[in-house]
Amino acid sequence: MNALYAPSPFYDITSRASQPLPLLVFSSCWYLGVTLDVTEFRTDENAHFQVCANFIKMEDVLSSEDFGRRIICDGEYGTVCYVGTIPPTSGLWLGIEWDHPLRGKHNGSHEGRRYFTCRHPTGGSFIRPKKANFGVCFLTALIKRYGRNDEWNEKMVVGKKHVELVGFESIQEEQSQLNALSDISLRGCEVSNAGQKVEILHSCPNISVLNLSKNLLASWENVADIACQLKKLNTLDLSENRFYPPSHPSLLANAFENLTTLSLNQTGITWKEVLQCAAMWPVLEALHLASNGISSMERPVNCLQSLTLLNISDNKLSDEKQLYALSELPRLKQLIITNNRISSVEFPVTRFGCSTEFFSSLTSLSVDGNNVSLWSFINELNKLKRLQSLNCQNNPLMESEKNPGTVRQLIIAKIANLKYLNKTEILPEERRGAELDYRKFFGIDWLKAGGSHKSEFNNLCVMFLVEHPRYTALVKKYGAPDDEEIKSLQPVNLKNKLLCLTIKCPDKPDQQPIKKNLPDSMSVQKLKGLLFRLLKVPGSELKLTYESSKMEGKEIELENDLKPLQFYSVENGDCVLVRW
Repeated sequence: MNALYAPSPFYDITSRASQPLPLLVFSSCWYLGVTLDVTEFRTDENAHFQVCANFIKMEDVLSSEDFGRRIICDGEYGTVCYVGTIPPTSGLWLGIEWDHPLRGKHNGSHEGRRYFTCRHPTGGSFIRPKKANFGVCFLTALIKRYGRNDEWNEKMVVGKKHVELVGFESIQEEQSQLNALSDISLRGCEVSNAGQKVEILHSCPNISVLNLSKNLLASWENVADIACQLKKLNTLDLSENRFYPPSHPSLLANAFENLTTLSLNQTGITWKEVLQCAAMWPVLEALHLASNGISSMERPVNCLQSLTLLNISDNKLSDEKQLYALSELPRLKQLIITNNRISSVEFPVTRFGCSTEFFSSLTSLSVDGNNVSLWSFINELNKLKRLQSLNCQNNPLMESEKNPGTVRQLIIAKIANLKYLNKTEILPEERRGAELDYRKFFGIDWLKAGGSHKSEFNNLCVMFLVEHPRYTALVKKYGAPDDEEIKSLQPVNLKNKLLCLTIKCPDKPDQQPIKKNLPDSMSVQKLKGLLFRLLKVPGSELKLTYESSKMEGKEIELENDLKPLQFYSVENGDCVLVRW
């Protein structure tokens, strides 16, 4: 039963003539396929109600206005695309395009005649109206989820007669409870409309965060009817609904005047429709558009200018030019484009080492799960002057090196202002190590490209600057790599050169020295893995140094787990010292 202040689209008012105290019952009969039309409402001297009930078939109330309405049938969601007859059968049919493309049986055609169009060849069905659930009003759903369930009886006076109310709570207590709500979720509650005017405003005016995802909302006008009564509403989730664009979006702006966060995930909305609707959201700051099949974008003109976060993950963006459409949003700080098909990007600048004016406020970028395979993509990100956080996992680039730690170091060295990489903080020591290593690794290429220890003789070729745009800045920061550094990194001619090393544990006198032949290409990390098997001590607890036969009494720390032994100039006959 519904409360008096929560009317449904149709009402049923009945009386018990045999009772001295009549019953007044309000209930929705939408799902029954009939309504009770009250044509006479009066009392006689015996205090009996006389109600004339006219039964109306659902077929008689459906019209062309029902096109586009959302329904649920046997747990499946769909959209009404046709209302009418289907010869040779009699009676009314609904043509439904299902959200699940395999739910239907056809594409909107029957025996060679097209009744409606589906995006999928098996996305359509015809059903009888009585099988369709068209949903409930907002307040009915709210009371069902958040209202009190304890039953009570109360009497009210109609004229001079007492009427007993049965099946719903005290209006005063219910109102008090609903009035306190501020953050609510009506996900999957079959909400399709706002209900009677101002009843939401009078019942629950303090709602600021509202989840209406996976409901039966089909028009922005219906959403606006709800939102205009919630003056404090700032966060709205409409994901998994299906909307047709409003005729005059600017006329609905007052309904969303305080809305700052909006989620439209899995609604099938296109970017063009987003721009059409944007006039409704004058102060929007965060917009979520995940899983909508968006493949192309246009530049927002005079709209979305207050946007600080945009989530367009799990779409079909592939062309780098699509990102340019977003590059001039003046306040955009966080851009999430995970699980798309982006492979490259380029920001034109006047000269090497300069920043771009594109994405002038962007501090956080997520490109996980794209097709990034070239280091040029990372080089371009260094042009974003405020970029501090980057997520780029599950890209081909991350597999370009055998050691993922090497990729991390290269990214850190290539992007100057980065403070977080793949959700991990970049500490000052890690940045310094990555930049010094980068400077060493490409020292030979730098010299060959025209680099010189004397700055006045530097004449780097364009190709080197394109591949290593930050190298000149690192030389200014740390100085040019000296000959010894470069020499230690030159590749050896012998393949899989083996080193005969003695492994000692100076703090464990009972541990006998171990001699091993190890390839000079073995990383410190792999050496720790070997020592774990030999010594049964976790690699994370091991601290390694080595003594060179050429420098007696001096220990050199093997500080970077990602570097090979040859990086530290470990030679045949040297001694590795292990402590924990």
